[in-house]
Amino acid sequence: MPDEQRADYDSPWKEAISLYFPAFLEFFFPHVYQSIDWSKNYEFLDKEFQQIIRDTETGRRDADKLVKVWLKNGQEMWILIHIEIQSQVQALFGERIYIYNSRIYDVYRRPVLSLALLADEQESWRPNSYSYEILGGRMTLEFPMVKLLDYATESLESSVNPFGVIVLAHRETQKSSKDPHRRYREKLRIAKSLYQRGYERADILELFRLIDWMMRLPESFQSGFQREIVRFEEESQMPYITSIERFAREEGLQQGLQQGLQQGLTQGIEQGILQKSREDILEVLEVRFSSTRETIVELLNQIEEKTVLSSLLRQSITVDSLDTFEGIVMEQVSD
Repeated sequence: MPDEQRADYDSPWKEAISLYFPAFLEFFFPHVYQSIDWSKNYEFLDKEFQQIIRDTETGRRDADKLVKVWLKNGQEMWILIHIEIQSQVQALFGERIYIYNSRIYDVYRRPVLSLALLADEQESWRPNSYSYEILGGRMTLEFPMVKLLDYATESLESSVNPFGVIVLAHRETQKSSKDPHRRYREKLRIAKSLYQRGYERADILELFRLIDWMMRLPESFQSGFQREIVRFEEESQMPYITSIERFAREEGLQQGLQQGLQQGLTQGIEQGILQKSREDILEVLEVRFSSTRETIVELLNQIEEKTVLSSLLRQSITVDSLDTFEGIVMEQVSD
């Protein structure tokens, strides 16, 4: 596949963990999941983590997560969970975990549990510790590790945990790295299976977005994929997926080019993108809630930042009510 069609693993994994953190631990590290008091809030410390590791020679890791949780052991204590997602074999992987673990401890002076999720394709590579010794002294770090290769396809197909779908998409993306026909076929099959696993609409939308993000297709295949999903939803009478942000941007670009002939190329492109984003948001709201509001239309028309409209498009897919969405838009306008 061309370079621009290569799979993106780190970003979808990072977002999946942020969206479904309890499910992540339940699926991969059930012993850790069972020890956490989920009645108390957990907190992601991504910015703090990047600050801690920014000067290390091991490099920046976009997919790593640092989370503060509370244990259910009768005491008010908390633990930092350092999650590593490694999609390629790396000789210094164990050392990097040790460095990050020790730096986190140095900053917080709290117990640090490092968890390793190995997403590579080399069966024999299974690091789960790091140690060194000198002149009778010894330093050792052991960390729980799981390997995606160990999860059978049958169990992933039948799992209702969101990470059953994510792992399946990851593995099929690896297998189809040089076969766009297979990737198209498997992506379509996995996407359709979302409707059959008993997920709520919001989860179907989120997981579809993550699958589409990870399992990149050449444009000629992606267009066919989108049409097939629309047809499948019409036949199933489940119109959940009405817009994909990447297509919205492309259509907006084409509209902007046409406007550019009359208004000036740059301004036309910009305005076309913005207007198409507003229309996509209103279309999602119309499908989800069977109506929209003039106040929301007026508020959206006041927003001129592409990043803000892109964020609102994502939120329109999962928001629980028009009232909530109107409040979100109002906050953006007032900022």
